[in-house]
Amino acid sequence: MNSLKPLGKNISGVEVTNISTHGIWLLSGDKELFLSYDQFPWFKDVPIGKIINVEEPSLGHFYWPDLDVDLGIESIEHPERFPLVSKGNAISSNLETA
Repeated sequence: MNSLKPLGKNISGVEVTNISTHGIWLLSGDKELFLSYDQFPWFKDVPIGKIINVEEPSLGHFYWPDLDVDLGIESIEHPERFPLVSKGNAISSNLETA
């Protein structure tokens, strides 16, 4: 009797299916996800080649190596639970006024 094991690596992975003036769409498996530029500003004004270069190192975890951006599926589906807080500008502003 043959055992049923997956053959090789899953090559379907994640794919950017659309880029618009409002955001990008990802397709992972049978799930389509929308990332608006308002919620995910790292993708706005970025060359298309850097946006479409996306990997799914583990199920539901997406990585854009050219942008050094990591996102989990939960943060994409519920961005309100993960507010963006950037302290980089605040730190440099404090240094300039010190």
